[in-house]
Amino acid sequence: MVPLAAIAGSVIILLTLIEAFETIILPRRVTRRFRLTPGFYRYTWKPFSACARGIDNVKRRESMLALYGPLSLILLIAVWAAGMIFGFALLQWSVGSTIEGSGLPRSFLTDLYFSGSTFCTLGLGDVTPRAALSRTLTIVEAGMGFGFLALVISYLPVVYGGFSEREVNVALLDGRAGTPPTAAELILRNNDPEHMGLREIFHEWEHSSAELLESHISYPVVGYFRSQHDNQSWVAALTAVLDATALCQVGIVGAPVRQAQLTFAMARHAVVDLAQVFNTPPRDLETPRLSREALEELRSQLANAGIELQLTPEGEQRLTKLRNLYEPYIAALAEYLLVQLPPWFRASTAHDNWKTSRWGERFTI
Repeated sequence: MVPLAAIAGSVIILLTLIEAFETIILPRRVTRRFRLTPGFYRYTWKPFSACARGIDNVKRRESMLALYGPLSLILLIAVWAAGMIFGFALLQWSVGSTIEGSGLPRSFLTDLYFSGSTFCTLGLGDVTPRAALSRTLTIVEAGMGFGFLALVISYLPVVYGGFSEREVNVALLDGRAGTPPTAAELILRNNDPEHMGLREIFHEWEHSSAELLESHISYPVVGYFRSQHDNQSWVAALTAVLDATALCQVGIVGAPVRQAQLTFAMARHAVVDLAQVFNTPPRDLETPRLSREALEELRSQLANAGIELQLTPEGEQRLTKLRNLYEPYIAALAEYLLVQLPPWFRASTAHDNWKTSRWGERFTI
C-alpha cells in the first residue's frame, strides 16, 4: 500500500507539472492524445454551455457565457494546485507520516493539511516534519509552491493581453464592416482607393489572423472569452473577412485580388487550426448562408453603390469551393462556442454599435 501511494503521488505531481508547463510555458499546440487541461475545458464547457442554451434572453445568456473564461482559468489553477497538494500528501503519508504538532494524529488528513500549508508557503509552524526524507519533501514542495505562484502571476497578464489584442481588431470592424460584420458592408465601406481601402484592410487582417491563431493555440482559454458586445465575436469577425476575401477573388471588379488571396489563406489557416484546438470537426450548415436569392440581393446592394459583382457560372462554382474550405469549420466553431455567424449582407434594421448609446437615440451620418 505504501509503495503504491508513493507511486501515485509521484505520478500526480509529474502530470500536474507537465500540464502546467505545456499550458503556460510551451508556446505551441500539444498533440499528445492524453492531456488533462483540454479534458478539463471540454468537460466543464459542456454542462456550462448546456445551461446557457436554456436561457432565451440573449443578453442574459451572453452575460452567463462571459463568466466561463475567467472562472475556468481560476478553477484550472485551483485544480493544478489541488493536484500538487494531494500528490505531496501521498508522498508524506508513504514515508510514514513523520509529522507532529498541535496534538494532531498521524494520519493522511494531517499530511494533507501540512501539504496544503507548505505548498501555499503559509509557514504556520503548528505541524512540523521530523524525518529527513519528510523534511526534504517539505523543502521541494515549498519551492514548487513558490514557483507555481510565479507562473500564475506571469500567466494571467499574457492571457488578458492576447484577449485585449484580439478585441481591438474585432472592435475596429464595427465601423469598417458593420455590426455584426458582413462581407457586403466591408466591401461597400472600404472600396475607396483614395483612402484606406480594401487592400489595407485585408493586409491588416492577414496579420491579425496570424496573431489570433498564435495566441489561441498557445492559450486556448482566450477563445472562451466573450467580446464586449453580444453581437460581436472573433468567430464572426473571421467569417466576415473570409466572406469578403472570397468574393474579391472571384467577382468584385477592381478588387485587390492578390491581397485577398493572402488574407483568405491566413484566415482559413486560423479557422482550421482552431477547429482542431477546440476539437470541433467540420459540419455542414443546416441552411446555406448564401442562397441564390441572397446572392442576388448581395449583387443588388453592391450595384447600388457602384460596385460591380461579375459572377460567371465558373465564378459561382469557385466561390462555392472557397466557401466549402472554411464554412464547415467556422460553423462547427460557432456551434461549439454558442456564437452567431454573420450574414453576407446586413439587415435593414441593423445598427452599428458605435451609433448607439443607452442615453441617446440611434443616429445616422
